[in-house]
Amino acid sequence: MKKLIEFGKKAMFYVRVLSGYEERRIRSYRLQLQQRLAQAEQKKAAIKKIPEQVILSEVRRMVEEMKALNKKLEDTEAAIDDYFKPIDKEAEIIMKVQLEGEEKTMREMVQTMQKQALLEKAEAEQIANAKQKIQDKSSAAPPVDQVR
Repeated sequence: MKKLIEFGKKAMFYVRVLSGYEERRIRSYRLQLQQRLAQAEQKKAAIKKIPEQVILSEVRRMVEEMKALNKKLEDTEAAIDDYFKPIDKEAEIIMKVQLEGEEKTMREMVQTMQKQALLEKAEAEQIANAKQKIQDKSSAAPPVDQVR
């Protein structure tokens, strides 16, 4: 019985091959496989592109965020500069006044030191003149041994 079933299967196969049915079926199956492969390749390419697109969109978003942050920082910096401008001017005026005061004090100290130096010089000259006079008097007076 088995042989008969097997012989029937082979006969049916030969009939299908001879009629072209099997060839059409094989071509149809092959065409379906090719279509499936093409769809799989398209899906694969799309899947490969998706991460690239996601990464590019993420990079663009980050760049936009960084630009917005830089703009915000520049605006904040400008606002801070505007806020502190009057304070900076006042500090500059105060520093100028302090420097002028210090310069004035230094000039006064220099003048005082010059006066002190002149006084010391005059005093040294007076002392030198006094010593000179004493030496002149002692040399003009006869020695004590000669008077006797």
